[in-house]
Amino acid sequence: MSKPTDVGSIRVGGYLIVDGEPCRVVDIAKSKPGKHGSAKARIVAVGVFDGSKRTLVKPVDAQCEVPIIEKRNAQVIALLPSSVQVMDLENYEMLEAPIPEEEEIKSKLSSGTEVEYWRILGRTKIMRVKG
Repeated sequence: MSKPTDVGSIRVGGYLIVDGEPCRVVDIAKSKPGKHGSAKARIVAVGVFDGSKRTLVKPVDAQCEVPIIEKRNAQVIALLPSSVQVMDLENYEMLEAPIPEEEEIKSKLSSGTEVEYWRILGRTKIMRVKG
């Protein structure tokens, strides 16, 4: 799920969808309007799931998509070879998330650990270990 917003209202640290991938904005450069054109924004963003850098150049008054991020808490049930099985602490739903690439998160994962996961565009990522 996502919502449309103006390119001019996006800030560094915010999130937007570039090429169908949710990304965190790391840099914004806005040019002044020219004699015959409108002001342009050059946005550099890093993918939430793949970590790759993407660039978006659009007029400031154009529309772009901002992902709706669901931040939830869960408990680790099992560590599988390619993923982590977690249970949501509100509705007790079981789901699988890929093992995080960040070493400080990966080293703290074990059965019974409480984690915060984000759900963006139907995909799941473990963002941090609580406690």
